[in-house]
Amino acid sequence: EGKSALFKNFGDVDAVPIVLDTKDPDEIIAVVKALAPTFGGINLEDISAPRCVEIERKLIEELDIPVFHDDQHGTAIVVLAGLINAFKLLKKDPKDCTVVVSGAGAAGSSIIKLIKQYGIKNVYAFDSKGIICSKNKDRYNFVKKEILEMTNNDDEDLTMAEAMAKADVFLGVSTAGIINEDMVKSMKENAIVFAMANPEPEIDYDLARKAGAKVVGTGRSDYPNQINNVLAFPGIFKGALAVRATKITDEMKLAAAMGIASMIPDDEITDEHIIPSAFDEGVADAVAKAVADKAREQNLIR
Repeated sequence: EGKSALFKNFGDVDAVPIVLDTKDPDEIIAVVKALAPTFGGINLEDISAPRCVEIERKLIEELDIPVFHDDQHGTAIVVLAGLINAFKLLKKDPKDCTVVVSGAGAAGSSIIKLIKQYGIKNVYAFDSKGIICSKNKDRYNFVKKEILEMTNNDDEDLTMAEAMAKADVFLGVSTAGIINEDMVKSMKENAIVFAMANPEPEIDYDLARKAGAKVVGTGRSDYPNQINNVLAFPGIFKGALAVRATKITDEMKLAAAMGIASMIPDDEITDEHIIPSAFDEGVADAVAKAVADKAREQNLIR
């Protein structure tokens, strides 16, 4: 119900909450397919990895309307929007940056995929048991096996502290307190830290700044640079529905991130203002236009 209210208030998209009393992927897929003719698009919510990936992929394949799992892709899109402006501010070339991602579930996997598509070449990914590397492949589900293929180019067996010492960027979608001041101090010059665990981040905003991070973002509204999904999903659906798009592609997600980033003129980007507020007028419209234009360009409209 809350998500439906956000769709309406931020994107003028009419949404209906449907709650299913099952966690079985096949049942969820069957129910959504049966309901799909009623709707112009489907937003999946609160489904854990790896089931959420399996469910979304199957529905995208079998339906001719947009299917989008916000917990995966909304987070990734807003993270990339923030990074685009942080790189501009700090004059960093994404291709030359090393990124550490803490969290290898739904959000982490989508973040990694999107930032790689944007041009970041080397990513170290960590789950609760350590770095994603080939020696642990036997215990990985299919999502983590895909992460393994996209990350850790030299298949290094590093601790979090060792990886942080190589990193320009830390992106946390995991758990509170997983990194400390020493780790942030060891990062490369002009480091970027997005510690997005809620309600307590991977490192406190003030501690990260004190340790030398140049740009810090969190998932919280009481600090600067809030990484908030509401910047993405209302506009994504508004744009997709406006042109009767049949799906939401990776290229549309990249376009959405660039649309969000473009809301802040280059001369107004600061270390405490790399991303617009959820309440800034025009964000949903900018995202909608970017998504609609890309859907037309890809000829994914009915």
